[in-house]
Order: sequence, then structure tokens, then C-alpha cells
Amino acid sequence: MTPFRHDHVGSFLRPANLTQAREQYKAGSITQEQLRAVEDQEIIRIIEKQKENGVLAVTDGELRRSWWHFDFLGGLDGVELYEQIDGPQFHNMQTRKGGIRVIGKVDFSTHPFVEDFKFVKQHAGDVVAKQTIPSPNMLLYRLEKGANTYYTDHEQFLQDTIAAYQKAIQAFYDAGCRYLQLDDTAWADLFSEAGHDKLRAKGMEPAEELHTMQRMINESLANKPADLVVTMHICRGNYKSNYFSTGGYDYASEVIFGGLDVDGLFLEFDDERSGSFESLKHVNRKDLKIVLGLLTSKTGELEDKEQIKARIAEAATYVPLDQLCLSPQCGFSSTEEGNILTEDEQWRKLRYVKEIADEVWA
Repeated sequence: MTPFRHDHVGSFLRPANLTQAREQYKAGSITQEQLRAVEDQEIIRIIEKQKENGVLAVTDGELRRSWWHFDFLGGLDGVELYEQIDGPQFHNMQTRKGGIRVIGKVDFSTHPFVEDFKFVKQHAGDVVAKQTIPSPNMLLYRLEKGANTYYTDHEQFLQDTIAAYQKAIQAFYDAGCRYLQLDDTAWADLFSEAGHDKLRAKGMEPAEELHTMQRMINESLANKPADLVVTMHICRGNYKSNYFSTGGYDYASEVIFGGLDVDGLFLEFDDERSGSFESLKHVNRKDLKIVLGLLTSKTGELEDKEQIKARIAEAATYVPLDQLCLSPQCGFSSTEEGNILTEDEQWRKLRYVKEIADEVWA
């Protein structure tokens, strides 16, 4: 059953030849078809590497993307990517330029990610093909001031976004997807006073936005097929091994653990920025899987195995061990720049997750 006892968030370090091909494409020295051929080759390789290292649900590593979120959002009807804007501000660093803006009615008609998923499924063989996309909250909460020039009615914007996501989810299902993950950093704005201040600076009240975020998830999933597993990854940011925000789940814990219609939650618990396990006391469903992100994807160093096992045991005092799973806290390359570790260290980390999970749930 997905999510698996040992799982992963989805993105992998970009191979050097793919990075080179992308630069060549930007410079006009190779065609889009030639770039696509390099992507295809590397995705087939990365799928096989995942299988070699014991991964049970494979992704394309997000190798066709530059950003984990903007690339998908910019492919929705009415939304476009643009670079004349500073990217998100991370702890100790500014990301490169890039963002999204809404210029028309938000909808979903066709999207390149659907064909991209079919390619993964074609090459996955006897393991599960998993698709990752940003959650609908990312369209709402990563728009900068003035970047929505189409909607004057906020409620209509919400309704159109929900409808677009319902269509997107069905399109992936029709393409054969049975394991879909929504990636979401918007929740992290609720985890600290600094995040609350940021929301208020945009004219938003945290208590209201908490329920809007819940609504966006639940209504987007309202018509999902019964045999489609949908998980959500709640993230505090991942860019060149740096983070975006801090704080535990406490402020939003009742909604996150007791009020979302997802099948599983991938949660960051890799360091003190993530708070304690106490918020897990709000898990009120026996069928909700909690994937503990106890190992960091930000470095190649392996954590102490006994310490990880002890933390799993601690989490199991709040949620039955049978509902728990293990993964790195995030992907290895949320943007094409990637985290500061080697590809060998990336695979070693995933093998280590499997090794620990096999021992805990033997």
C-alpha cells in the first residue's frame, strides 16, 4: 500500500549532461527535441537507479522541471511563468529570479506533465509510478502583490483553481496514475510568528488562511477516484541545502492531522525547526499514513540509526507504528540547482532509509 514503509518525496539531483543540455537549449544551440531526448535518457536511467536502490514508487526525479512548483502552475490555463521578479527569499540566500502571474481564467485543459507521467509509467516496470505536483495552495500563496491581474473576485479565483485541480487530478488518473503527491510550502507560513507577519503584510489573516488552505485541498480532492492514493508533502523550503521557514505544526495541527482528506502526509521532522511530535495527537483516522521525514536530504551525512529508531518509537506513542512510514524530509533537488551533496550520497541516503525501515517494520 502507498505510501510505502520507506518512501521518498520525489526530486533527484540533475545530472551534469542534462544541466549542460538545458544551457545549450537556452543558448539556442540545440533544439527542444534534442533537449527532450537527453531528458528521456536521464529519466530512464534515474528510474532504474531508484529500482536498484530499493525504491518502490519511482518518479522522473522532476528532471524536466526548473522549479518544483512554478513549472506546473505555469502550465495551467490563465497562468504564466515570468522571470522579471525576484524568486522566494530563503534563510541566508535569495533564489534566482522567477515567479508566476495570473492573466486569465484559471483552468486545466491540457498539460505537458500528463504526457511526462505516461513516460514514467511506461518505464516503471513492476514498481509504482508516482506523480508529484504542487498543491493548489501554491497558486494562491506564491503570487506576489499585483501578480493576479485577472480576478477582482477572490471567491471566483478560489473556485476556478479548485475546478482546475479537480480536472488535473482526473487527467493524471486517466493517464494511469494511482499515486499522486501534492507538495505544499504554504502551510509553513502558519508555523511561526514571522510567517503570520508575512501573511498579514499581504492583507491576510492567518486564522482565515488556515481554513482556506484546508478548503483548497479538500475540495480539490472531492471527486477523486476511490483507488487513487493522494498524499501531501508539507515542506519548509529546500534550495541549495537551505530552508525557507521554521516552526512546529502546532498552530495548524488540528486541521493538518484531523481535517484534511488526504491518504498520507509526508512531514519534515529532521531537525529542531520542525517542532515536536506532540502535534501528532490530532491524528484521528486509522487509515491516515504519516511519513516521518527524519533524515535530511540537505546533506549526504548519514544520521545515527539508533537515534532515528528512537524517534520513530517516540512518534509511535502518538500514532500507531502501523500508520507510520519513513522518508527523507524533502526531495534532493526541489529546483534544478539541487542540494549540496553528490549523487552517490543521494542513493546511499535512500538505501539507508530502506535499511532502517526494514529493521523497524520487520
